[in-house]
Amino acid sequence: MKKIQELFDIYKQIILYLFFGVCTTLVNIIVYYICSQLKMGTATGTVIAWILSVLFAYLTNRYFVFEHRANSLPGIVRETLSFFSCRLATGILDLALMLVFVDILHQNDLLIKILSNVLVIILNYVASKLFIFKDNQK
Repeated sequence: MKKIQELFDIYKQIILYLFFGVCTTLVNIIVYYICSQLKMGTATGTVIAWILSVLFAYLTNRYFVFEHRANSLPGIVRETLSFFSCRLATGILDLALMLVFVDILHQNDLLIKILSNVLVIILNYVASKLFIFKDNQK
């Protein structure tokens, strides 16, 4: 049991990021699925799913994964703008992948959504680790 705790302590940030990344992906996919069942269209469903999943990701990343340390208003504003800007970029990538692979190439929308989210999670972790929360880590 002690060895497991030691491994968790070493890889805590990655484990938490993966856990909340999976949760964020589930939020994204479930919301997209609901929107698609309501016949909202690929773009509308993707945008709504993105908004809700980014809000979830911001809160979990800030408080649990990277344990934010920004306390001043300028620090919080910088952190928030950086986070949402990065997520906007990967959200646009997600939307582009969905439009190309689903609407143009007629691939399975849920499969493409899952694959797109894997790529987005990786890119978001790198950005969060290297740029967004870098000054706020223990």
